[in-house]
Amino acid sequence: MKSLPALILIAGACALAPGARARSAWSAYGQGTLVVQGHAAFAAAYSGPQSLSATAQRKETADLTLYAGRALWRGAEFWLDAEFDQGFGLDNTLGTAGFPSGEAYKIGANRPYPRLPRAFVRQVFELGGPTQAVEAAPNQLEAAHSANNVTVTLGRFSVVDVFDNNAYAHDPRGDFLNWALIDAGSFDYAADAWGYTNGAAVEWNQGRWTLRGGLFQMSPVPNSKVSGLHGQDRSTLIEAEERHSWGGHDGKVRLLVWNNRAAMASYADALAWGRSQGTAPDPAPVRRLATDTGWVVNVEQELAPDLGWFARVSANGGKKEAYEFSDINRAASTGVSLAGSSWGRGADRVGVALAVNELSGDARAFFEAGGLGILIGDGRMNYGRERIAEAYYALSLGRWGQLGLDFQRIANPAYNRDRGPVSVWALRLHAAF
Repeated sequence: MKSLPALILIAGACALAPGARARSAWSAYGQGTLVVQGHAAFAAAYSGPQSLSATAQRKETADLTLYAGRALWRGAEFWLDAEFDQGFGLDNTLGTAGFPSGEAYKIGANRPYPRLPRAFVRQVFELGGPTQAVEAAPNQLEAAHSANNVTVTLGRFSVVDVFDNNAYAHDPRGDFLNWALIDAGSFDYAADAWGYTNGAAVEWNQGRWTLRGGLFQMSPVPNSKVSGLHGQDRSTLIEAEERHSWGGHDGKVRLLVWNNRAAMASYADALAWGRSQGTAPDPAPVRRLATDTGWVVNVEQELAPDLGWFARVSANGGKKEAYEFSDINRAASTGVSLAGSSWGRGADRVGVALAVNELSGDARAFFEAGGLGILIGDGRMNYGRERIAEAYYALSLGRWGQLGLDFQRIANPAYNRDRGPVSVWALRLHAAF
């Protein structure tokens, strides 16, 4: 197994550090996650440069994260996360728009390599109201704040640390794995190839409402590294959240609107360039400063003490190339999450969900002509909606973490009726310390 060195590192860290620890103003945590994922051979009339391999394959990814936080002054804390990654997603994270592993990054390696995904300051300004306790957790110090407050986060972190959250579908280390389930499929949020960037977020919490705003740095070239500090390529976001109780069960509704401004190509211009050259469409020669806009509706609702439901619907403009996340212009997902109390395993969790991804007319024409996107490109296409079903069982290992089994069925991978369906399985081991 290529991920064996990282697995040994994870196991050693867990043995040496049996629990979260805090000393004075400091807090430290750690986690390690190993995902082994594969699929059997499936039918494919043809394959292209960014197709999911039609032959059976198995890949592994492993990561070890160390979190260190310190209280600075009243209401302020600083966090620094260090991570070691190793391994590859299926076909180097190519072949489906809803990629089947949120633990797979767009850059892989045979040997563990270090990264610094987060380094940020969070400041809470209290505005009154009842006091609410905040439990200690990775990237969160134990605290007590007024329910009404303004929270500012500044530094390096992930847009989806703050935006598009969902209690039932947002954590590939503990719940669903597919990209189109853990985030809104067409949410093209600012990020480097690992999902992080530089930016700032402001959250105004008042009663049962929260209003969030964010400004984040985009990569200078689609799907690449974020380097330096600049404001030319940027993403702005606004999200409103409403909290309610329905029949004694808590729920949340979020509406998110985002706008990206960077050098990006329209699908129509890339197609025209390809025709003029007698070749496949290519966005690189026709990129110019432009904007793309999208929206997300995100719902989570407790239905019973052990049962929760979620749904997301999202769309973007569909005229411009996908920039940071995935080749999805319209998406819908829904599912349920059930705790195992009824069979005496209250800390276990079961999840079942469905996702449907679509391309716009312009994007469809681009890929039918042989264009290559962030994750997909079969050389040609017999278009169909990409449909994904996923189910997982997460077996609790107590304070040590969990062992998960995951199964996905993907119809029309990369929107292509001429390929698939494909069944994808995964084994996930997650340790926390």
